[in-house]
Amino acid sequence: MENPKIRFKGFTKDWEQRKFSELYARSSEKNDGSIGMDKNITVATMQFKNDVKVSTTEYLKTYYTFKLGDIAFEGHQSKEFRYGRFVENDIGNGIVSHIFAVFRPIQEYDLYFWKYAINNETLMQRILARSTKASTMMHDLVTNDFLNETFLVPSVKEQKQIGAFLNKLDNIITLHQRKCEQTKKLKKYMLQKMFPRNGAKVPEIRFDGFTYDWEQRKLGDIYGSIGNAFVGTATPYYAEHGHFYLESNNVKDGQINHNAEIFINDEFYEKQKDKWLHTGDMVMVQSGHVGHAAVIPEELDNTAAHALIMFRNPKEEIEPYFLNYEYQTDKAKKQIENITTGNTIKHILASDMQEFVVDIPKYEEQKVIASYFCNLDNLITLHRRAYYNKKGGLTNVHNDNQQYYAIL
Repeated sequence: MENPKIRFKGFTKDWEQRKFSELYARSSEKNDGSIGMDKNITVATMQFKNDVKVSTTEYLKTYYTFKLGDIAFEGHQSKEFRYGRFVENDIGNGIVSHIFAVFRPIQEYDLYFWKYAINNETLMQRILARSTKASTMMHDLVTNDFLNETFLVPSVKEQKQIGAFLNKLDNIITLHQRKCEQTKKLKKYMLQKMFPRNGAKVPEIRFDGFTYDWEQRKLGDIYGSIGNAFVGTATPYYAEHGHFYLESNNVKDGQINHNAEIFINDEFYEKQKDKWLHTGDMVMVQSGHVGHAAVIPEELDNTAAHALIMFRNPKEEIEPYFLNYEYQTDKAKKQIENITTGNTIKHILASDMQEFVVDIPKYEEQKVIASYFCNLDNLITLHRRAYYNKKGGLTNVHNDNQQYYAIL
């Protein structure tokens, strides 16, 4: 019998292959009417949801009791759960709609270990593939087939250790997720407060020491060159390895990402030398998700680009990150919307961006504002990265015959 590759200190006993029928029994216990809708549990989010309307008190008696530690099968297929999924009740006794198959533990168990194990797609996918049957947009569980499936189970003591560890990870993940969302909300709020609204000459919130009016300027008066990067078919010049080719998919929410990277060969790269982007230049998406912009960082100096509007050769001292955040305000988004053409695919023109009007303070204030929002973005990235790094708390490794838990 194979054991986990990583274990907590002190655990050496083999994990046992157990049938689900040794661990759970199908529960058909109905609500006797004593449990009201204030204890109705929505399986999708595992929360009490009392705003569901029921026609009569008698209808409540069709609901199953759903006790702490029970598991329920939810058959909607999705990208994350190909054959549906099991969820464990970890919030307290309640009731659940009779459309769900409910199972009750019949052996000593750890609540948190089974919360993560039973909901883990990698562990459960093969089991559910063999114990469900497909219907329209759903999978129906075949109870007997499921109960005959087997699962590797550690001792209750080891379950408790693993469950406590994963629950602590989950709490940290939730904390980072909450902080990330709070910082996003703060950024959105401050973007509307730290740039002038329509008709105003100053923003509502300013840093100390700045009192003068802002100016309205056309981008064509600020940049010596506003034009298109290469427009046309670049596919023949793609290479497995070569020069990174900046495209619209890489520009989103004020930043450059590398989620999908395209590379071009040396010959095509050199032909675009007069359109290479340099540190501090700006780019804006001109087709599709128009208006999203980003600043070229130092590591992308001398980058070639495709189907983007380029802002280069400033005529005066300008903080590009300041403009990048101004493009993210509701006021700027509305302006961009007004010059956008196309129904199915949206477009903006470089010539229209020449006439685009922005609110500009003195350079010193530009730098302070840009620094403030850069710090907010760094915080958002920090919390997002921590969230995704810790989300892999229970990783599963499979081969044809064995299942393993690896606690990372």
